[in-house]
Amino acid sequence: MKKSLHITKNSIPEKVRVELISMLNASLASITDLYAQLKQAHWNVKGPEFISLHKLFDEVAEELEEYIDTVAERAAALGGTVLGTLHESVKNTALDPYPTNIVKAKDHLEHLTHNIAIIGELTREYMDASEELNDMATNDVFIDLARFLDQKLWFLESHLQK
Repeated sequence: MKKSLHITKNSIPEKVRVELISMLNASLASITDLYAQLKQAHWNVKGPEFISLHKLFDEVAEELEEYIDTVAERAAALGGTVLGTLHESVKNTALDPYPTNIVKAKDHLEHLTHNIAIIGELTREYMDASEELNDMATNDVFIDLARFLDQKLWFLESHLQK
């Protein structure tokens, strides 16, 4: 089913905008899912590292909200319909499902780092594709998102390293 575009004077060709909007909506689904997974970990982590990880998971989730908004607004600016509902996120996420029965810090960290790595890889694919489509504004959105994800992956992985 083809999604119709909203009227815009944006000079990017319609065919290109359709591809870009698809990438942005796919990214939106995964980062919205990651946000919910970070909150799940924030609420349920237990053990000696509780307070530091409780705060870290919440801080990362809070910062991720800005990227959720940026990605969604870029899709809208291109004339697209933003697919930002929880239903759309669940249906279209690239992430592995988050287990709801874990409490150990190590288990939360392993699941979160795994899924951040998935989004990081997907984001780099979208960086390349948006550059090939010659839309440097969307490319910049993906570059910023990749930088954020790489930093947060490093922060979380540091807790797993000896």
